[in-house]
Amino acid sequence: MRKFALLPVFLMILLASSAQLRTVTYKESREDLLNPERGFYLPSGTKASSFHPLDLAQLKSFRNTAQKPGRASYAVKVSLLYRGYELDAFRDRPLSDSFLVLLQKDFDVVREAGLKFVLRFMYTNKQQSGNCPDQFQICPPYGDAPRHIVLNHIRQLKPLLQANSDVIAVLQEGFIGIWGENYFTDYFGDASTNGTGRILDSSWNHRNELLAALLDAMPAGRMVQVRTPQIKQKFMYGPAAPVESLPLQASQAFDGSAVSRVGFHNDCFLASDDDYGTYYDNGSSDSPRKPANKILRKFIEDDTKYTVVGGETCDDAFSPANDCAPGGYAESEMRRMHYSYLNASYNNDVNNDWDSAGCLYNIRRQLGYRLVLKTASVPQQVKRKTPLSFRLLIENKGYASVYNPRPVKLVLRNVSTKKEYTVALAADPRRWSTGLHKISEQLPLPKDIPAGRYALLLSLPDAAESIGHRPEYSILLANEKMNEKATGYNDLRIIVRII
Repeated sequence: MRKFALLPVFLMILLASSAQLRTVTYKESREDLLNPERGFYLPSGTKASSFHPLDLAQLKSFRNTAQKPGRASYAVKVSLLYRGYELDAFRDRPLSDSFLVLLQKDFDVVREAGLKFVLRFMYTNKQQSGNCPDQFQICPPYGDAPRHIVLNHIRQLKPLLQANSDVIAVLQEGFIGIWGENYFTDYFGDASTNGTGRILDSSWNHRNELLAALLDAMPAGRMVQVRTPQIKQKFMYGPAAPVESLPLQASQAFDGSAVSRVGFHNDCFLASDDDYGTYYDNGSSDSPRKPANKILRKFIEDDTKYTVVGGETCDDAFSPANDCAPGGYAESEMRRMHYSYLNASYNNDVNNDWDSAGCLYNIRRQLGYRLVLKTASVPQQVKRKTPLSFRLLIENKGYASVYNPRPVKLVLRNVSTKKEYTVALAADPRRWSTGLHKISEQLPLPKDIPAGRYALLLSLPDAAESIGHRPEYSILLANEKMNEKATGYNDLRIIVRII
């Protein structure tokens, strides 16, 4: 007793409260949950020269009714919409006020429909063939815009991107080259055999300038995806950076810095051994262009523990490697590289193979995060002025973590009056990578909460005030008999008495 008496008072309180904790165990659901900022997306695009605005009824149907995209053998509901804006009318001039008004209306429609954008701007989606050295016979001029035009467009877009970041899941770099894929370009260094065969240092500097402008145009809580890992390496370390450059470190993750906010989109996922040049060294002034498949894949695997990855398949020629196991390794590749989303429409041949071979259902459920609550531990009663001991064991069975800032809240709902009181946790779901996570916190109760019996619910709402109250933007846990889809809450099925 003498030794116990020497324990600090706060530790004695903690031990006493821990001894009274009651633990509830939960069962995983098999449901393919329609959660925000993850999963398969449906694509949409428009040209500035002939603008086709988004249709609210259609977008609501994307969310509420399973769609069969293109020649798909499967149907999906989505929380993400890819939207590509082709700025073909503005290659040599500023964006018009009328275009910016139309863009704002699209943001408004997406918000009302309960979706979020995967967003990209480019100047051309059209390739032209001819007598040129490129192996794919894609020939210049390619049709993108000069550097000063692009930077001015980003300045014009910044107010809209900032004001509507609540419904932008992620912005893709775009702007440079055909399809905005940063390769076949008239102005930012043509690494193909049509040009220098490498990207010179001056062009890497111009590309870095553009990426920095895009990061500045977005709030600090949003990421920008680049097309290849080398683009990030050159941004992190400069034009001379070798392919052996280090990825983002854990100490830098989610700190709001520019390098922590650069993710990746792969528009030819498992299309070839190097995904059609995704994992290629495009060189610099002092370094030739050369293969770097293994090294750059490892960079992506490590960097994307903390950054967002998505994209699409583009060719089924790499079958059976891009098939389900055991013949292929599609799922293991998604898990290694932490994929959060993929295009439901392209390439249908690849996606249909996943469906017929039986792994599409797993992919649908595991793209991005899939949070399963294993146990929750709380006391049966607590005094109003005493912190509530609150413990969770959560397993993320998805390929990736949450990538945008998101609060975690405990909702206490009075059993008699139904009035709700909310307490914020310190936990950051962006840190919940694939695997098990223990959350243990002492939560101060709201000062105005009266004595009574309270049901406990867990809420992971959107961080934006504009949509934080909407259930479509809240994360549902993958557990049976837990989801309150009308509120977006997760019912822990625990009653605590506050005295």
